[in-house]
Amino acid sequence: MSGDDTSAVARVVVGVSGSLSSVTALWWATTLARRLGAELWPVLAWEPPGGDAAARRSPAGEWQRPAKQRLAAVLDEVFGAEPAGVPMHPVVVRDSPGRALVRVADRENDVLVVGAGRRGLRRAFSGRVSRHCLAHAICPVLAVPPSPLQSQLLTVHRRNTWHLRIDTRDL
Repeated sequence: MSGDDTSAVARVVVGVSGSLSSVTALWWATTLARRLGAELWPVLAWEPPGGDAAARRSPAGEWQRPAKQRLAAVLDEVFGAEPAGVPMHPVVVRDSPGRALVRVADRENDVLVVGAGRRGLRRAFSGRVSRHCLAHAICPVLAVPPSPLQSQLLTVHRRNTWHLRIDTRDL
């Protein structure tokens, strides 16, 4: 990405699901888009529960409408009444998250931002989206690590699950 106009970053695409790591990625993506003068493209991927067979039995918009509402709710919670400070183009895509993000970030001068979450005992299954994006995207990918708050919340959750005493002095 050199300084000439033909290779300048035009879009910062970010995966948004409402999870804490996706909100952290959204914050970083917004900051990056602001610095680069790029458009922000928050993407929420959805798949119908029950797969394609369930989707064929339901009206076309039955699953997409809640996905749009979820994306709007996350953006409203993150930005509130304040605009993001960058041109924003929210997108809802019917596909798995990794494939949806790679499909939207389909230009070499895009930057794709994803949360690279760590999930304790489920660590073996976490990070599939970020790994898929790193392996298949044609643009640069920024994998944002979890915030320190997320690590603290996971510790509290784990202790609560095992009914262990929680020391709140460190929180």
